[in-house]
Amino acid sequence: MEGTYIMAIDQGTTGTKVILVDHDGMVVSSAYREINQIFPEPGWVEHNPKEYLDTTIICAKEAREKVGIKASQIAGIGITDQRETTIIWDKKTGEPVYNAIVWQCRRTASICEDLKAKGLEGKIRQKTGLTIDAYFSATKIKWIMENVPGAEEKMKSEELIMGNIDSWLMWKLSGGRMHVTDYSNASRTMLFNVQELNWDQELLDTMGIPREIFPEPKSSSGILAITDKSIFDGVEIPIAGVAGDQQAALFGQACFKPGMAKNTYGTALAMMMNIGEKFILSENGLTTDLAWGIDGEIEYSLEGLVFNGGGAVQWLRDGIKIIENAAQTEVIAQSIPNTGGVYLVPAFTGLCAPYWDMYARGIIIGLTRGTTREQLVRATLESMAFQTRDVLEAMVKDLKKPLDSLRVDGGAVKNNFLMQFQADILGVPVVRPVVTEMAALGAAYLAGLGVGFWKNREEISAMWKMDRIFEPKMDVSQREELYKGWKKAVERSLHWAV
Repeated sequence: MEGTYIMAIDQGTTGTKVILVDHDGMVVSSAYREINQIFPEPGWVEHNPKEYLDTTIICAKEAREKVGIKASQIAGIGITDQRETTIIWDKKTGEPVYNAIVWQCRRTASICEDLKAKGLEGKIRQKTGLTIDAYFSATKIKWIMENVPGAEEKMKSEELIMGNIDSWLMWKLSGGRMHVTDYSNASRTMLFNVQELNWDQELLDTMGIPREIFPEPKSSSGILAITDKSIFDGVEIPIAGVAGDQQAALFGQACFKPGMAKNTYGTALAMMMNIGEKFILSENGLTTDLAWGIDGEIEYSLEGLVFNGGGAVQWLRDGIKIIENAAQTEVIAQSIPNTGGVYLVPAFTGLCAPYWDMYARGIIIGLTRGTTREQLVRATLESMAFQTRDVLEAMVKDLKKPLDSLRVDGGAVKNNFLMQFQADILGVPVVRPVVTEMAALGAAYLAGLGVGFWKNREEISAMWKMDRIFEPKMDVSQREELYKGWKKAVERSLHWAV
């Protein structure tokens, strides 16, 4: 049978995953490869862009071979990615001029300060929905222009082009024929006008970045590119769905109505709420994104991103080596009644929403001679829940409406301790679906819609299934006392590296 599966590529911060999805929305196969993390200096984070393509091709082949699926059986491909991570490459040779500068990287803080000093904060927020921060792509482009020999001249002579990982993969997979992106990824560059749906010439001129280097922005669902025959056994496959990882997760969670929200627990944490067709500018430290563009209609979302969620657990494993794997943390956290007053603020690369402090740094506070390994592990898990509450409080203030429930996804949602603590600290039911890798599934849904594999969103919504709901159990006074301690800890982490 031809065209019976959708393939989704999920290129994340720590690795690449490829899944195959059938018509019932079930993941029939998957494959994963890690990406090497490069830290040239403190606060700097890079990847080798070639690894994105290499791991994608390896995983795509492995996922198909596990279940004996031919390339001709793939109806369409969806791509989701780590969004702000920036690549600039030679459009003739296809070679990057520098490593990919990862969204976590803090090297462009001084460029951000210059933009703020010029009084551009308000204008950038109005045009892009974003605040000025090293997190976004614009200052990464500027850094490459200023620090890579010959890059600025080659950009101006139209020898170089840029893209986030979605653009890079589509360019490579199409054999260099398509230089495109989708609206959701474009909206995370700090250079895209989210109301006019195009690259903002005023901002480009202000930063001295040539417009010609940017990909063509397109809808998130529909055919954006076609794979070259050399990639998949002589078969051309349409790339028909593209979205940044958080927008894709929102779509995968079937948050199609305004007011519906999800939180993703990956390397970072990202809470996102569908706010419908009207652009709303946050007054409480959140960003306004393009959620997706489908059939000529645009929907927006409010987002609060936390730089280090699962990344803090990785630090426990790889940095200070007090755990062997993430799964251990659930048992360890449940082995003790509390942290003994210990808080971990994982501001390893600054703090994002709602604080937006590029100079915050991680702290462990409340230590005593009796502090144990178990308490530190539990404090790390609790930090994810506290940071999520920070974002939720900002959302409630912006929309002046409480949240009914929170849908969750990502690797860490398997941790029952974390999910229960999350519900307790929010005072809101936390709902875990059967499928928890929602970014990849959302990309698959967008691609399936783009090629007619699924008819409409109603069909997709009917496939969403709940695994478990976590109801708040903690006493309100205890909840507020714990959160008060967290806020005190955060206050002490701010502006540390100034």
